Amino acid sequence: MRYSFIQENTGSYRLNLLCQVMGVSERGYNDWWRRETQPSKREVENQSLKERIVAFHCGSRMTYGYRRIQADLKANGQNINKKRVARLMKQEGLQGVRKGNFKVVTTDSNHNRAVVQNHLEQNFQTDSPNQKWAADFSYIPTLEGWLYLAVVLDLFSRKVIGWAFSSYMTDDLCTKALQMALQNRRFNLSHQPSNQLIHHSDRGSQYASYNYRDLLEKHHLTPSMSRKGNCYDNAVVESFFATLKTEEVYANQYLTRQQAQTSLYSYIEGFYNRTRRHSTLGNLSPLDFENHYWQNQTRVA
Repeated sequence: MRYSFIQENTGSYRLNLLCQVMGVSERGYNDWWRRETQPSKREVENQSLKERIVAFHCGSRMTYGYRRIQADLKANGQNINKKRVARLMKQEGLQGVRKGNFKVVTTDSNHNRAVVQNHLEQNFQTDSPNQKWAADFSYIPTLEGWLYLAVVLDLFSRKVIGWAFSSYMTDDLCTKALQMALQNRRFNLSHQPSNQLIHHSDRGSQYASYNYRDLLEKHHLTPSMSRKGNCYDNAVVESFFATLKTEEVYANQYLTRQQAQTSLYSYIEGFYNRTRRHSTLGNLSPLDFENHYWQNQTRVA
C-alpha cells in the first residue's frame, strides 16, 4: 500500500520526500517498481509462445485446436503442456474448427450394374501403403452451380492420391480420379503382388460402371463395395469430406467453379496432404507419415 501511494503521487511530490514520509527507502521503492512494471520470465515466455501459436494457427488456415498446435510446437523444439497451450490460445481468442456431421447423399445405388462384396468390412488399418484404397465423391456449392469432386485415399496414410473435378456427376469423374491415383503410385504399384490392393467404394453407379471395373481389373485391384445405405463402411473418406467442408468449403463462397477448383486444389495438395496433422497418424501429415515409412524401409533393407 505504501509503495502504491508513492507511485500515485510521484507527479506531485519529490520521490525522496514521499519515501521519507512513508518510512521506506528509495531503493526499496525502486525494487518494487521494477517488479511491478517489468514482465516476469514466465510472462516473457508466454508472450513468445503466443506469437508462435498465432503463427501456427494462421498456418493451419485457422483450423487447428490446442492439440495440433502443441504438436507443431513440439516439432519445433518446444515441448509445452497442452493445458498451457489451450490457456494461451483462449487468451488470444483462438480456437480450432470443429468438424460437423456432414453427410451428403450422392450415391445412386438403384441401378442394374454389377456390385461386389465388402472385402474391407470397416477394417481401415493397414501397415504399408497401397494395401487399401478408398474412393468417393461429393459436391461443392458455387454461385455457378455444383462442382463435383471425386477422390481416392490411401488408407495407410489418409493421403489423397487421386482427385478429379467436374460440373456433372458422371462415371468419367470417378474414373479420372482413379487414373490419377494409379499414375501417382505407378512406381510402387509395379512391385505390388496381383490382387493384393483392395479398392473400396460405395455401390454407386459410377463405381459399378464397366469402364471403372475394367480399370480396376487391368491394374489388378480387388474391388470392394459398402453395404447399401451404410456410410460407416467408407468412414475414412466420409471423414475427409467432412474435414474438407468444415475447414475449406464452408469458410468460403465460391463465385465460379474454377475458383472453387483452384481453392480445393490448394487445400488438398498444399495443406491437407503436406501439412495438416492427423491424430490417427501420430500428429504427422500424410506426406510425412509416408516418408517416415519409406525411410524406415530403407534402413531395414
